[in-house]
Amino acid sequence: MKRSAIRELAFRLIYSLEIQKQENLEEQIELYIECEGIEENNAKEYIKDAVLGIKEHIEDIQNLIKKNLKADWEIDRISKIDLSLLKLAIYEIKYKEIPYKVAINECLELAKKYGEENSKNFVNGILASIVKEEIGD
Repeated sequence: MKRSAIRELAFRLIYSLEIQKQENLEEQIELYIECEGIEENNAKEYIKDAVLGIKEHIEDIQNLIKKNLKADWEIDRISKIDLSLLKLAIYEIKYKEIPYKVAINECLELAKKYGEENSKNFVNGILASIVKEEIGD
């Protein structure tokens, strides 16, 4: 399974957790992996790492998002899809050392597929701002 497909599966789980209560995260991850029929160990590991890593660093990730929103925006206004995409991309860039160009490009492809018409531009703007601030590129 390609990394893009694995990332999409992780995004879909992150999104579903965003819209429901997050009780017993480990159990929900296992159930998701089973229901999706995911058998490859690298896919299972990536999904678990992404979901649990985002949970571990959620405060920092949300602060980065908030800090890079326009002055009149609140994080609660962001669609759950866009928020899930941002969380995954920020986690990959900041904590997994995935090249930011790869993480952003993959995220934008998912935004085109799952988001609203302006999702791609919105997500790109936030991530570009974060990269400029965090990496200085």
